[in-house]
Amino acid sequence: MRRLGLSLYPEHSTLEEDKKYLDTASKLGYSRIFASLLELGDDKDKTINRFKETIAYGNEVGFVTIVDMNPRLFKELNISYDDLSFFHDLGAYGIRLDEGFSGMEEAKMTRNPYGLKIEINMSSGTHYLDNIISYHPDTNNLLGCHNFYPQRYTGLGEDFFIKWSNFFKERNIHSAAFVSSHQATFGPWPVQDGLPTLEDDRYLPIATQVKHLLLSGVVDDVIIGNTYASDEELEEASKAFYAPYPVLKVDFSQNATELEKEVILKSTHVYRGDASDYLLRSTMTRVHYRDRDFPAHDTDDIKRGDIIIVNEKYGQYKGETQIALRDIKNDGRRNVIGHLNSDEAFLLKYIEPWSSFKLTE
Repeated sequence: MRRLGLSLYPEHSTLEEDKKYLDTASKLGYSRIFASLLELGDDKDKTINRFKETIAYGNEVGFVTIVDMNPRLFKELNISYDDLSFFHDLGAYGIRLDEGFSGMEEAKMTRNPYGLKIEINMSSGTHYLDNIISYHPDTNNLLGCHNFYPQRYTGLGEDFFIKWSNFFKERNIHSAAFVSSHQATFGPWPVQDGLPTLEDDRYLPIATQVKHLLLSGVVDDVIIGNTYASDEELEEASKAFYAPYPVLKVDFSQNATELEKEVILKSTHVYRGDASDYLLRSTMTRVHYRDRDFPAHDTDDIKRGDIIIVNEKYGQYKGETQIALRDIKNDGRRNVIGHLNSDEAFLLKYIEPWSSFKLTE
C-alpha cells in the first residue's frame, strides 16, 4: 500500500500544533509520520514522553509512525536489537535506521515479535541491502527510505536516485522519498534550505515534486520532510499523489480559443503507442471533436513542450492534440496554443507511450 506522509519533530513543537497538523492532513489522505529521534536533548524522559503523545494521537487519527534512529541512540537508551520493546511501547509502526549495523542485526530486528517495520537508508550507494538479505530477514518487515538534504546543492542527483531506488524495487522492498514544503519553517536542525531527497526538486512547487517522484516509478511513499507545510501545500500534494492520472500544468497563449482549451483540459489524453521522436500524439480528441471547426492561427515554428491543436488544413487530423518533443518547423497546419508550464516541462520525459495523462491550466 502506498502512503502519503509528513514529518514531525516533537522536540521542536507542541502537542497542540502537532494535533492540528495531523487533523488537517488526515482529512486529505495522509497516513504516515516520519519522526526524528536523533537527539534526546537535556531531558531524555521529557523528549520520549512528547514522542509518545504525538505518536498516540497519530495512531488515533489513522497514521503510522516510523521513528528515525541511529546506533548511538540505541546505546544511549540501552536498547538491544534483540529487544525492541521500547519502540512498541512508544507506539511506533517501525524504526528507520539512519545508520546501519552489520546486516545481521537488521535481519534479526525484522523478526521482532511486535511486527515492527525496519526501514533502512536507500541513499548510501552501497550493497548494504544485499548484505541484510544474506542473513535471511523477514522482508515483509523490511522497508527502504531515502535521506533528505537540508543543504542546498547536496540532494541526490536523478541518475543516482533512479539507480539505487531500482536496486530496492528489484528486490521488492517498499520504498519512500522526501519532498519539501516552501512554507515549513523547521526540521530536525535549525539550518535548512528545504528538505527534499532530490536536489532538482528543492525549489519546485510541492505538487510538482510529488509528480516527479511518482512519475519516476521507483518509489512508493512520498513524505513531506519539513514542518509545517501550509494547508494549501498539504492539499496540493494530496491531489498530486492521489490523482488517477498524471496531471501536467499548461500555460495557454493569449490567442488560444475556448474550444481549444476545452479539448486540452476536458480530455483524458492517451499517448499514442506508435510513438514519434518529434510529437506526442493524443489522437482521440480528433474523434471526439470531429464535427467542430479548428481554423488556423498561431502557426509559428514549434518548440519542445509546445501544446498543439492540429487545424483544419490537415483534413481528417483536425482537432488532434500534440505536444512537441523536439523543436520543429510549422507548415501552417498546427496551432500552437500554449506550452507546458516551465516548472513541469521536464516531466514530459516520464510520460510513456500508451500511458494516460491529463492537462490542467
